[in-house]
Amino acid sequence: MRAVIQRVSSAKVEVDAEISGEVGRGVLLLLGVERGDGEKNADAMLEKAAGLRIFPDEMGKMNLSLTDIGGAMLVVSQFTLLGDCRKGRRPSFDRAAPPEEARALYEYFLRQARARGLTVAAGVFQAHMRVSLVNDGPVTLLLET
Repeated sequence: MRAVIQRVSSAKVEVDAEISGEVGRGVLLLLGVERGDGEKNADAMLEKAAGLRIFPDEMGKMNLSLTDIGGAMLVVSQFTLLGDCRKGRRPSFDRAAPPEEARALYEYFLRQARARGLTVAAGVFQAHMRVSLVNDGPVTLLLET
């Protein structure tokens, strides 16, 4: 499982000019599910994303997590994170999980995040989405399980 996590002041995702998910202070998490990933990978990714100390404390140091600040998480499925661009000019997506598997883990990830008490918004799986964000920092990190 691979993710790009961005600390945001705000973020939203639109499908067909309708907002499907929107958050204020928190993170935008682009989530790619790889062949062979399972619930353990999703749990580990969620643990890492919710616990990353990427928000400033009262001294301005990145010492607080999403959980610590009560921030929100916008999760967007992003199979292109698994694209392999080493050969030729067209990315290969052989590492990406088939849509049925990826959807199941994406939805599992969302359920688990909500079960932890996080405020969670989401994109629409397999939809053409327009994602807007105000990256705070900017802080952008790559995560893998």
